[in-house]
Parts: sequence; structure tokens; C-alpha cells
Amino acid sequence: MRSYQAYGAAWMGSLLEAGFGGVLADDMGLGKTVQTLALLQARREAGVAGPALLIVPTSLLYGWQAQAAEFTPDLRLVVLHGPARADSRDEALRADLVLTTYPLLARDRDWLAGQDWPLVILDEAQTLKNPASQMAKTLREIPAKGRLALTGTPLENSLQDLWTLIDWVNPGLLGDRTRFQALFRTPIEKHGDAEAQARLNRRLRPFLLRRTKEEVASELPPKTEILERVDLPKPQQALYETVRSAMDVRVREAIASRGLAAARITVLDALLKLRQVCCDPALVKTAAARSVTESAKRARLHALVSELVAEGRRVLVFSQFVEMLRLIEADLTGAGIPTLSLTGQTRDRAEVLGAFARGDAPVFLLSLKAGGVGLTLTEADTVILYDPWWNPAVERQAMDRTHRIGQTKPVFVHRLVAAGTVEEKILDMQARKQALADALFDDKANAAEALLDEATLQDLFAPLAT
Repeated sequence: MRSYQAYGAAWMGSLLEAGFGGVLADDMGLGKTVQTLALLQARREAGVAGPALLIVPTSLLYGWQAQAAEFTPDLRLVVLHGPARADSRDEALRADLVLTTYPLLARDRDWLAGQDWPLVILDEAQTLKNPASQMAKTLREIPAKGRLALTGTPLENSLQDLWTLIDWVNPGLLGDRTRFQALFRTPIEKHGDAEAQARLNRRLRPFLLRRTKEEVASELPPKTEILERVDLPKPQQALYETVRSAMDVRVREAIASRGLAAARITVLDALLKLRQVCCDPALVKTAAARSVTESAKRARLHALVSELVAEGRRVLVFSQFVEMLRLIEADLTGAGIPTLSLTGQTRDRAEVLGAFARGDAPVFLLSLKAGGVGLTLTEADTVILYDPWWNPAVERQAMDRTHRIGQTKPVFVHRLVAAGTVEEKILDMQARKQALADALFDDKANAAEALLDEATLQDLFAPLAT
């Protein structure tokens, strides 16, 4: 293990011995899995009784099993997944590590809550960001002597994400949600209160460990981000304006009748339609859209990927829209460029990942939701983000599928953004969210202002900039 990884495993062990929980929030790609396995191996060797329960996204089951087999083969691992998982429950109670998934929590709630778990661990713990969700309620009902959370993005959207996580790890540390809102969230998010930010940081520091790649993995090759603004052709511009003006009216009416908070779903749906126009008119299911055959970003992606493959590069292409990935796949297949794809509908993820590792195709198409976390794809050296997402942490997760320990080649990240559209406004919002996240780890940083207000909405639905 690297020295910082050994320290991380020891840090988690020390907290648990003292009766506290902790959040290992190392940057993506620094080996949170290995550090956790080292902790579990140490607990086994120390004779700690009872199994640890590890809860992961379904997409990461295979990765955890593979890394446990490689690094800690002596650990007795039982996976509770699939229709016959109840048959393994007795065996699970004799194991060192029990592995299950977030979607199964509600179904297995009674059994999980009926055991006394020495340790419960959440991987990709940012999944636990809505305190009112059924998942969050179920997790609170599972008894645990110790709790650990693993996440490269402890804050995704707001400080409420952080409160939910910390309140599960160490209940009461940040007060109840109402008190946290008054003492920290409102002063920091609304007013940029540096003193409140410093108080929050001091309270969190003993229980949250974060190291960045720049600090502990300076040997990693460089990562270069390239922002490419793509001009929409006239027909696509006209479609964008048609959709924008209709959505602007719809959003204003919703806000006037129900208020900004209650109209949130309407706002997000309207923004979704604008983003679909930017990606490809084929995603927009209207008669007007069917008459628009030009797609600037799709054409640019085709040309870019053709150039990269000709240079011998291996490329990851991320989009939030599965239908968009299918259109890209058809374009590249027609051009004789082999592809693999990974989405929420992919049945055998392990086979697809193995095929890419073997070099069966130079291009890997991934949905941001299914392929943006937990994967190690250091065979690739180029990442293309086809459409920007509100949250910079989610995009960094996608980039870091390849820019992580094990990478030996310089990594290039291409962002395709439709010029003058809502996609450029999304980049501005990303910067503000990043400032809020940075402030958690830097007492001198200024907290970001509120992220969605009426002025921001006016900007998002502004006419196409030329």
C-alpha cells in the first residue's frame, strides 16, 4: 500500500476503536476500496467478531468482489444479491464481509434491521443525500456499532447532502436538520459567511479525511481539459428558440401560480428539453424537431472520434441520454469504428468491461449514471463529455474513470458545449457549486451563493446568444 493509503486504513480503524464513525472522502481514483479492504483484513486478524455489512451501487458489485479476491483473499465474503439471496443469510452471519446493494435495502429491510452489525460501510455514499428518502430511513434502522462512508464527492448539490451523510455516520454531530439550516446552511449558501464555514470545517475535520491527487499521487500523468464550443446551424438554432420561448412561458406561469419551490419539476423538465435540442433534435419528440436533420454536436463528435481512433487513442464517451448514445453508436458503426456500450440496461457488465480491457473496441459509450462511478478504465486515455451536467462532481467522477492510479498516459478530456445555449449557463453554475464544495476543505474559501434563484432562471431561459 502507498503511505497515504496505510494512513487512511489506520485512521478509519482508530475512529472505530474510539466509538466514532468517519467519512473517507479521498479524491476519485486514490484507492478507497483498497484502504477499506485493508481495514477489514486488520479487523479479521485482530479477531473482531461478526461480519461487516458493505452497501454499494449495483454497478460496483463485480468490482468489489474482484478487488477483494485480489488484495484480501483470506476475507470470507458473501454477496447478498439476486433472487436466491435469502438462502445465503446464515452463511453471511459467519462471514467477514457481507456485500449487498442500495436497491435491495427496502426489500431486505426486516432481516438487515434484525442483525447487530459490528460495522456498516456505505460506498459511493453520496447516494445517501435525501434524508427523507426510503433508503435513508432504512439505513437508520440498521443497527451498527461503527459506521463508515466512502465517497469522492461528499457534497454534490448543497450542504444538505453533507448533513445527511454526517448525521448517519455520527448522529447528532451537526444537530438536527432545522438547526443545521439555521447555523450553517443558510449563512454559508445564502450569505457566504466565512465564519460559519470555518466553524463547520472545524467540527467536521476529525471525522472527514480527504486527500487530492495533487497531494498524494503527483506521479499521475497530466490531465488536460479542452472546452470546445460548437455553433448550432440555423435550423437547430430556430428549433432551440422555438422550444426556449415555449418553455419560458410555461415556467413563468408555473412560478406565478405555485411559487419557485413548487415549480421546480416544471423548471427541470423545461431545461431538459433545451438540453435535448442542444444534443440532437432527434431527442425532441415534436413535429418541428423531426424536420431538423442537422446536429452540430453529433457531427463534431463523429469527426473528433474518427481523428482520435486514427491516432490510436482509446476513448470514453459519456452522455446522460441513453438514446443519444444509441445514435452515436449507429454513426460510429456506420463508419466502421467498433464500439462497446454500458448503460442501465446492460445485463452483463463484467463481460463488457472485460471486452474493453481486452481491446475489443477503441470506443466505449457510457451513460453518466451507469458508468460514471466505481469503474477503473485506465486502458483509455481520452474522455469526451457530450453534454454538461449541473454538478461538477459528477463530471469529475466520469473523468476519473481513466485518470486514476494505474494510468501511465496523459489524459485528455473534451467537453462539447453548444455555443450560446443553456449548456454554457450550466458551466457557470458548475463553477458556483465547485466553490461551495471547495469551501468545505479550505477555511479561506468563500462559500458560493444560492444556486437557483429567479435571476438564474432568467439567465437559463434567455434567448440564444450569438
